Amino acid sequence: MAHEILTKSGKTACSISFCTALFLSTHAYAQEQEAQQRPPARESVFDGDYLTIGAGAVVGPSYTGSDDYTVSPIPVIIGSVAGIDFQPRGPGFAVDVISDKKDAKIDYILGPVAVARFDRHNSIKDDVVKRLGKLDFALELGGVAGIQVNRVLHGYDSLTAQMDMRWDVAGAHNGMIVYPSLTYFTPLSRSVAVSLSVSAEHIDDDFADYYFSIDPAGSTASGLPVFEAQSGWKNVGATLFTAIDLDGDVTNGGFSISLIGSYSRLLGDAKRSPVTSIRGSSNQFSGIVGIGYTF
Repeated sequence: MAHEILTKSGKTACSISFCTALFLSTHAYAQEQEAQQRPPARESVFDGDYLTIGAGAVVGPSYTGSDDYTVSPIPVIIGSVAGIDFQPRGPGFAVDVISDKKDAKIDYILGPVAVARFDRHNSIKDDVVKRLGKLDFALELGGVAGIQVNRVLHGYDSLTAQMDMRWDVAGAHNGMIVYPSLTYFTPLSRSVAVSLSVSAEHIDDDFADYYFSIDPAGSTASGLPVFEAQSGWKNVGATLFTAIDLDGDVTNGGFSISLIGSYSRLLGDAKRSPVTSIRGSSNQFSGIVGIGYTF
């Protein structure tokens, strides 16, 4: 599901950004492999319009800061139409509206992004945190910008740097999130590719207060101490992605399997909040297994 499952646009939440870079880079890899074959290569599925659909299962914390884990299904749709790339973004999507030249050394990323946030909206397994009350669903809209440098160490790898800026428009936390990421992609063979991404999130006072503060009423209801959270870096993390084409040839589309493992460390008031420090953990792990089909 290469969360890409193999495309040409840069990005990782589940990471949301890192998955995009993998697809971008795999798309470029497929084209370059085709160009170097003798006799002249057949057309790659990634030349022109294409679509990848997939589904998988994600295991992760029931909310940010939790030490309880849940299993959830995750759908994926990614592709390119008329030179415009679109990709998944956790529960959401991003669009790269810049059509880059084939075989360019540098690709540019720019476009809108939308992400849904369900933190403590459901699946709250901790009875104490549950007494703080259910939080509202947030819809974060904004933009993504970045660059991808191709052929860094060899003919098929890439390095992608990009950043999201998003604002809640649903009236939940009403805050802003800045999400920078850096992703390195490389194929290991014609059928296997890996990507390593590092990322972080910076949050403003509104976001911090909504998810990590505890007011006197919440303290009385839960027994947790009063806490006032403020802006700062919320977390830093890393994600490892592996995509495996099932027929051994990434250029012809078809079925592929993807495996994703990630670790995130909460920082600042997200870590110090009683929701995390007393009832949860600042160490956040997640994993995804998925299957996708490209045509």
